[in-house]
Amino acid sequence: MDIKLAVLIDGDNIPSAYVKEMMEEIAKYGNPTIKRIYGDWTKPNLSKWKNLLLENAITPIQQYGYTTGKNATDSAMIIDAMDVLYSEKVDGFCLVSSDSDFTRLATRLREAGMKVYGIGEKKTPNPFIVACDKFIYIEILKNISEESTSTASTKSSAPKNNYDNITQKEIKFIASTIDDVADDDGWAFLGDVGSLLLKKQPNFDSRNYGFQKLTPLINSISDFEIERREDPRGRLKLIYVKLNEEKTKGKKR
Repeated sequence: MDIKLAVLIDGDNIPSAYVKEMMEEIAKYGNPTIKRIYGDWTKPNLSKWKNLLLENAITPIQQYGYTTGKNATDSAMIIDAMDVLYSEKVDGFCLVSSDSDFTRLATRLREAGMKVYGIGEKKTPNPFIVACDKFIYIEILKNISEESTSTASTKSSAPKNNYDNITQKEIKFIASTIDDVADDDGWAFLGDVGSLLLKKQPNFDSRNYGFQKLTPLINSISDFEIERREDPRGRLKLIYVKLNEEKTKGKKR
């Protein structure tokens, strides 16, 4: 059963170019029953949003900037979020902003048992990122959209990845997480690994490195080995991962 999500967008802080891809991403995590965007709609900088709102059934919330240098939009969005929380109409929130001012809001919503997803640009300060259960960079959605268009035009199905972007820091992070949930033989169920990676680092996403899923990302790193096992409860195979002892022998972790 899909969880009901309230999607609250900081119109002053998020570009409008990839709203379609953003809404498709949000739909993966739940049913967006409330969709609102906040900003001063009398200002020309929000004009690009106006046509997109009707296409995506997003309700604009007008908020005038009463005082120079103060962001009234943030306050309106925070007040609405608390109203929605106490209405008990949703199971989670998606906060769309790159502003660290929403850090306390994300923390408070999670304290109330809400699932909190964040979407913002890579410039988003880390305190807001770690306050969410999962944080998605909007640049990822942009790249996926551009690659899909390029693939369609070239009719090429070859995946593009950024293995060079996977540093020893990321490899050590994955390795330590595998070790945390591994059995006595060193094997860890990949689903458990993925869940723990997100708990430790909410902005960890295989798409940051050009891979659509965690399995091909892990498979691309020679430090790890993958084993597919039969699932006694169904037809799908269970994927397990462990450190490749031959490759990691002698490495300092």
